[in-house]
Amino acid sequence: MGPKAADILAAAGIAAAVAGTAGVGGLFTSSSVGTWYASLDKPAITPPGWVFGPVWTVLYILMGVAAWLVFRRRAASPVGWPLAVFGAHLLLNAGWSALFFGAQRIDLALIEIVFLWTGILATLLLFWRVRLLAGLLMAPYLAWVSFASVLNFLLWRLNG
Repeated sequence: MGPKAADILAAAGIAAAVAGTAGVGGLFTSSSVGTWYASLDKPAITPPGWVFGPVWTVLYILMGVAAWLVFRRRAASPVGWPLAVFGAHLLLNAGWSALFFGAQRIDLALIEIVFLWTGILATLLLFWRVRLLAGLLMAPYLAWVSFASVLNFLLWRLNG
């Protein structure tokens, strides 16, 4: 298999992993966003519901592109560990949705989001070392999950 074929297969695999993560998160979210989540007391900083879909769409695209850029540097840099950490962080991403929306456990989701945030930071730093642009593409995601962490904490405080 030539380099172009490997790039195409990697792009497809990364896209599938990211889309799968988004899909799992969406399944958990859709099951309770209109009922349980709608009934929660929310802090003033809670964005309107329509914001979440577009923001997450952009973030998933950015993280997929970042992972693909790292993969493409495989001849010049070791990329196994950065991509493995990226994959692990995708599991944490889906896990937060499962805990928060699926299990409706704001408390456990708050603990889990600390691990997710750490996984994103680790991915950003590892990607940065392989390709600066890949690390930069992860920065909006880290910023959003930082905000989501504060929101998760405030929701826990308001709803026990």
